[in-house]
Amino acid sequence: MASEGLMAIRGLMCSVSRRQLATVAAINARCLSSSSRVAARDVLNEIEPDSSFSAPILEKADIEAFNTETRVKNREAQLPGKRFQYHPPKYDRGPLHPVQSPKHSDPVARDFIPGPFNHPRLRETFQHTISSDILTLTYQHTIPGTPAKPERERLRAWDDSSPYHANRPLRGPRGAGTLPILEKDIKFHNIPEIRSVHIHCFQPQAGMDPGYLAVSRAIVMAISGRMPKVTWIKNQVSQWKIKKGSLSGCKTTIFGNQAYEFVDKLATLVFPKIKDWPGIKGEGDGSGTITFGLNPTDMAHFPEVGVNYDMFPSKMIPGLHVMIRTTATSDRQARLLMQTLGVPMTGKF
Repeated sequence: MASEGLMAIRGLMCSVSRRQLATVAAINARCLSSSSRVAARDVLNEIEPDSSFSAPILEKADIEAFNTETRVKNREAQLPGKRFQYHPPKYDRGPLHPVQSPKHSDPVARDFIPGPFNHPRLRETFQHTISSDILTLTYQHTIPGTPAKPERERLRAWDDSSPYHANRPLRGPRGAGTLPILEKDIKFHNIPEIRSVHIHCFQPQAGMDPGYLAVSRAIVMAISGRMPKVTWIKNQVSQWKIKKGSLSGCKTTIFGNQAYEFVDKLATLVFPKIKDWPGIKGEGDGSGTITFGLNPTDMAHFPEVGVNYDMFPSKMIPGLHVMIRTTATSDRQARLLMQTLGVPMTGKF
């Protein structure tokens, strides 16, 4: 009997606890639903019922009253301009100076150049195809653990024929005052590429007739896309009939995408149209620079000049000196780069 009573009491307690849990759950659900409704109502209250489309159109008198031009003209004292202008420093005085120059990409910087605005065809071909081909052509396999070859002595030692030779710095190379740069092996991080293209035009007749200089500047600016600088004669040479201080021509230097576009223009449009042209000489300055010249008759092959060729007097059209600077460390690497870009080479390699 006692056990049956305990079982009845336990069942009664379980039923009561279940009813209480259900009641509490229902109350919590009602609270959550009511709170969510209140939150949604608050969010909707923040939305403006009216939009700008329903606003009335301003009258012409209101628009004229808001005219700032009249207000500025009627102002008695002008606002100081220096307060609202920022001029970056003219010189870079090091990383510890309190006034630092802005980055090159900042439009406020003095050396800011907008762009790039396009992707040259030759540069994309170089990055996706030619660079890997150059790396494959110049690959030199070395067994791991092979000691590197010792570098030869480039500076000459003194013969100790005099006691003053002690502690004296080594002599320079024979026949040259400066040391040429060493040729470095081409790796994935130093594949040769075009660094800049320098274009120079020599017109000694500009000292007598300024028209020669105007034509030269117009042609150089048309084929390079940059405003050239005027050059002056530094020394007088009577045989060439030039005087010191007179005008000698113009020059400009292009970098980046403009340099690749200029080389692409030469390789695809100008060089193939020159009759009996053997190619560019393979000898350079030993540090990755290739130079060549163009005659006045070759200037008509540039599309920018050929389309308006009648605009320039034929006797005033100049020739060009072109200097292509690359990141190569020897003439051999520079020739390999130019040949892969489509520029024909000639002469002793």
